[in-house]
Amino acid sequence: MLLGKKRKLGRRVEDIKIGENLKLTEKIEDKDLLLYLGLTNDSNPLYIQHDFALQTSFEKPVVPNIMLTGILTSAVSKYIPGPGSYIVSQQLEFLKPVHHYATIDFNLEVVEVDIEHNKVVVRVEGINEDGEIVVAGQLAANPPRIVE
Repeated sequence: MLLGKKRKLGRRVEDIKIGENLKLTEKIEDKDLLLYLGLTNDSNPLYIQHDFALQTSFEKPVVPNIMLTGILTSAVSKYIPGPGSYIVSQQLEFLKPVHHYATIDFNLEVVEVDIEHNKVVVRVEGINEDGEIVVAGQLAANPPRIVE
């Protein structure tokens, strides 16, 4: 329980249909990057130091790919299938670097529903302000099951 409140479970596999989709828009802010760096103790200067990034082919600091992964896994946990779901696999490609202050549109679509194995597969894609795909792939999750 969260602060004494009973949380509603996400949808059961039987209630999810192929073709369901969701679009989220996220703006990457400094606070997000600082929280990530503090949480992981990842000190890669490519993520935060402008002078360092200038010496690289990226030219500007980039957003850690694991942060983009976190946004996608969070969407699965919150929406498709929702609270109580458990991610069992992910295959993602990071096609272009994402820079600080970028706004990314994340599209998620259910492409497979396996009732027998209590699994859904969600295709994911992130598109930057220039219309370029920056991340693409899929996540598989087990929707919550009611234990009686």
